[in-house]
Amino acid sequence: MKRDYSPVLPGNGDTDYARYMRTDELLDLQRRPEDMIHRDELLFQVVHQSAELWLKLAAADLAQATAHVETDELSAAELMLTRATLGVRFLTDQLEMFRYLNPVDFQSMQPAFGNGSGAESPGWKQVQTVSRGLGRAFADLLAARQVDLAKLYLGDPADPVYRLAEAMTEWDERVVFWRERHYKVALRIGGHAPAGVKDSKANMLAKLMEYRFFPELWQVRVGLGRTSEGGLPGEEISTPEVREP
Repeated sequence: MKRDYSPVLPGNGDTDYARYMRTDELLDLQRRPEDMIHRDELLFQVVHQSAELWLKLAAADLAQATAHVETDELSAAELMLTRATLGVRFLTDQLEMFRYLNPVDFQSMQPAFGNGSGAESPGWKQVQTVSRGLGRAFADLLAARQVDLAKLYLGDPADPVYRLAEAMTEWDERVVFWRERHYKVALRIGGHAPAGVKDSKANMLAKLMEYRFFPELWQVRVGLGRTSEGGLPGEEISTPEVREP
């Protein structure tokens, strides 16, 4: 008997796949060929639009991780945070597509961007917001359990708080990798002078690579390094606190 594959979902599209995924709208979000001033606008838009989707998913996962921390479900929080981190890895990997975009082509495309800037990304702004919220939830957790980070890292790596702290550190590090790759792309296709050159647009990108969402987790590592060199656990370490602006 032939199965009926006629769509049953509401919406536009000839199939339920098209209606559920909203492919008609999705594939119409890029500039039409007749509107492009350079064919690689399609490459540029696809990379950035998909980046917004990965950031949206990462922000949602981070928000869920935060909710789990607030309800003391640390294993569930770790899982969601790990998934968000994997999303940032995919976000970083897709920047490899820009290897096929040279500086001359990029410069010819720029009038199409108007005054647009990656700093205006709504997905990234949301990720910043929820990352700060996770940091506050973690600080509250440490206070409620009276956990000292230096002593935590000298304890059992299987401790759920320890594992959560490591997942947060991994998130921070993956964000740094993404920023570093973004910086290199700016140099490679944007034609920007390297950081340190006066008025270079790459200076801000280089500065952002120093920021961390959870600086206390990095500072404790400095303290542990001092301990291995003969210092005392928990002694005050003079390191700059770097937070996302």
